[in-house]
Amino acid sequence: MLPLLPVASVAAFVMAVVSAVAGFGGGVLLLPVFTALFGLQTAVPLLTLTQLSSNASRVVLNRRELDRRLIGWFALGAVPCAVAGALLLAHAPLAPLTRLLGLFLIAMVVWRRFGRTPGRLRDRAFAAVGAASGLGSALLGAVGPLTAPFFLAAGLTRAAYIGTEAASALTMHVTKTIAYGAGDLLTPSILVFGLALTPAVLAGAWAGKRIVARISDRVFVALVELGLVAAGILFLIGW
Repeated sequence: MLPLLPVASVAAFVMAVVSAVAGFGGGVLLLPVFTALFGLQTAVPLLTLTQLSSNASRVVLNRRELDRRLIGWFALGAVPCAVAGALLLAHAPLAPLTRLLGLFLIAMVVWRRFGRTPGRLRDRAFAAVGAASGLGSALLGAVGPLTAPFFLAAGLTRAAYIGTEAASALTMHVTKTIAYGAGDLLTPSILVFGLALTPAVLAGAWAGKRIVARISDRVFVALVELGLVAAGILFLIGW
């Protein structure tokens, strides 16, 4: 894995920039790259490690604005389902799961383009959002673009949205990391490799914050979505 560290670091840097600028899509965009480099069963735990540092930094920066009640309800559903998904990944057949990943990437773009904005949910309904997110994230790596609209519909804005969404995701990623370890997916080499990517993630978050006001969101998001569709098609055809 070490010879691939420079390539993976560049990809992790780009992920962090995308997340900082567009507010979504960084993890999903990084997943096809990691899958091509390492295979799906290594890519998903490795992506989780990079997301840990990315989300933790956003929680710290926005800690005063967190909606702790919403985080608690989300975690109630996300934690057990993340465990179930992580253990399932350890025994899942890779070919069907890779094609499922392709469908997921394309479906995510369709959702972004044509899906209706969800109505405001009661706080306790976020347990169901967390359950779906925990299972999907454990199997497919990242589902943030599909769950983010629910946090926005809850009336969260700016620091409250960024911090609460990141804290909710963090409970899920911590759970996944523990479960991957129990399922023998989080090997010492993956753990060390994930830690080695942390500087690239932090640098990308800093760079993204610097350029956020200098780029057209519409063009940027369109480019990200084109990349996701292309990656999804490649996974579907078994490339």
